[in-house]
Amino acid sequence: MRATYIAMLTLALWQPQARATAFQSPDSIRTAAIAALGANTQAEAAVDSQLRMPACTQPLATTVAGPASVAVRCADTPGWQVYVPVKVRREADVVVLSRPVRGDEPIGPQHLAVQRRELGANAGAVVTDPGAVIGKRLRKAMPAGAVLGQDDVGGEDALKRGDPVTLVSRVGGMEVRMGGRALGAGRVGSTVSVENTASRRIIRGRLVGPGLVEVNL
Repeated sequence: MRATYIAMLTLALWQPQARATAFQSPDSIRTAAIAALGANTQAEAAVDSQLRMPACTQPLATTVAGPASVAVRCADTPGWQVYVPVKVRREADVVVLSRPVRGDEPIGPQHLAVQRRELGANAGAVVTDPGAVIGKRLRKAMPAGAVLGQDDVGGEDALKRGDPVTLVSRVGGMEVRMGGRALGAGRVGSTVSVENTASRRIIRGRLVGPGLVEVNL
């Protein structure tokens, strides 16, 4: 009985010490850092095998701190945080140009292809659905093989060929309005060719709003 009591006392004294010296495994920190980068990411995370951080009683939290670093933290009290260097390799199915496209040329299905590409750590939002950009225009000319980013694509044309338009001419404090017809597509702010439906005269003007073209007569 006395031997059993001594054994239980020894175990009780040892357990707090064991808990105090328990450490979070470096592998678990590495796994958390890589998981924070997303499912389409292939990455390597460098964690020192000699790292000794107190074992966390809660799931590790993570924040992507930059293109080459992930913050891994324990929310215990007291807690801890370490910055894990990562080498990122992202791959995804993205929309690329199958031929060169001018900035003023409407994008059609013949211009697009879907390919598996490595995006890199600094890649912004890319286009993954060809249907999302058909009929739109690039902000500038791009070569064949270029990956389409969402910032590369402008809005849809505010005016299409054959659309009825109102021609507006301003001289001093006077404004004259006439009916017209668009002879080509255009976006707000662009120069378009239009036909005056009364005189059949073809003139060029600036598209200032949907169906509204400012001209000089």
